[in-house]
Amino acid sequence: AGWRGACSGTGTCTVTMSTAKNVTASFNRSNLVIGIARPGSGSGTVSSTPTGINCGATCTGTYGLSTAVTLTATAGTASRFVRWIGSNCSSTSSTCTLPAGAADQTVAAYFAGASVAAGYGHSVALTRDGMVWAWGDNEFGQLGNGTTTDSRVPVRVSNLSGVIAIAAGGYHSIALKSDGTVWTWGDNGQGQLGSGAWTDNSLIPVQVSGLTGVVAIAGGGYYSLALKSDGTLWAWGDNEFGQLGNNDTADNNIPVQVSGLTGVITISAGDHHSVALRSNGTVWTWGKNWLGQLGSGTLNDSLIPVAVSGLSRVIAIAAGSAHTLALKSDGTVWAWGDNGYGQLGNGTTSYDPNPVPVPVSSLTGVIAIAAGNAHSIALKSDGTVWAWGNNYYGQLGDGTTSYYDPNPVPVQVSGLTGVIALAGYRHSLALKSDGTVWAWGLNNYGQLGSTTSSTTPVQTLGTGGTGF
Repeated sequence: AGWRGACSGTGTCTVTMSTAKNVTASFNRSNLVIGIARPGSGSGTVSSTPTGINCGATCTGTYGLSTAVTLTATAGTASRFVRWIGSNCSSTSSTCTLPAGAADQTVAAYFAGASVAAGYGHSVALTRDGMVWAWGDNEFGQLGNGTTTDSRVPVRVSNLSGVIAIAAGGYHSIALKSDGTVWTWGDNGQGQLGSGAWTDNSLIPVQVSGLTGVVAIAGGGYYSLALKSDGTLWAWGDNEFGQLGNNDTADNNIPVQVSGLTGVITISAGDHHSVALRSNGTVWTWGKNWLGQLGSGTLNDSLIPVAVSGLSRVIAIAAGSAHTLALKSDGTVWAWGDNGYGQLGNGTTSYDPNPVPVPVSSLTGVIAIAAGNAHSIALKSDGTVWAWGNNYYGQLGDGTTSYYDPNPVPVQVSGLTGVIALAGYRHSLALKSDGTVWAWGLNNYGQLGSTTSSTTPVQTLGTGGTGF
């Protein structure tokens, strides 16, 4: 754009030094860069006019500043488009136009459809008809079928229909209905059900108090998050380390607004830390930080959101127990926090904290990510699944187990293709495009939906041994 100070104009600047002089160089932005995030439970593609984005495969596009760009969302099989969220897109129409001169941004296209979620010892699945099923540990009623009996086969969650998204906390479960209300069940020791009660666990879904207009949910260890269509973020439950983000450490049994954070397009929750992706492609975190899982460059806990250092153009996020993942629009994955089992995927293992993002080794073309207790999972555009980190229970799915020799670089999960969604804790879950659920890893409560543990994917089976 030009020089100011000891130089002027737009050409080469030559300064003859006799005394101290100030020179400022100004640059004009020449391009508009758009990234596409596809959170939500369903599948679908986003394309652009002019061409450049086909996400699907290419989730970022670069356009001239004088160009208006129209985005079109097309739902996948047995999915439906819900809405856009972004600086210039916030509607339920299948098309959205970013005007000429718009700022660089990430736009979220929410699709509703089948999905999976993993708690500490239970699994949850949303089927294409809007029904929710759960299996595994049920000590606190987290399976939602009115009992506290564990189940090695999926059981239907009671009194719940019209669901468009699910999430699992440590010992509780969460569902988002198409009317924008949120429903929870299971453990409520820290108010994580959001019902206004403190200690009453619920064996069936109860509605979260005073919360409407929600478009996304996440479950932490003992707390819950919800994103509203206006880009504001709400939280409830355990707040010992500030993971509710309201500049306090008091637990809350009804939703409170996360402080100073707007323009959020997707969220994730770890054991004791929270993560949000904003429409400008930056990542913000808060809560516990003893292993650097906030990515702020320090090890200080934070009661309010702080920006992750040096990270931009992000389109997806995932929070593990004490590590965090981010997927950039170029298909690369970045990680920070705990790396004691190689869950950062950078070829090393270390119990020293990692408070800044590092790239995951030899991994490109990624379209979705998930983070477990101490392992990480990625889905590539070719439908293959890759995993790294702790493999004590076979949760990497490559047919091996190892406690003292974890895998600090990605390995391919054996025999698994056509995957559209992932989840994990000490076990791993994958949803295939044909609607079947596959699982591997720890199975002490039946969370795989089978009778034994497995180091490779096995299909979760329903009552009578039929496929689920």
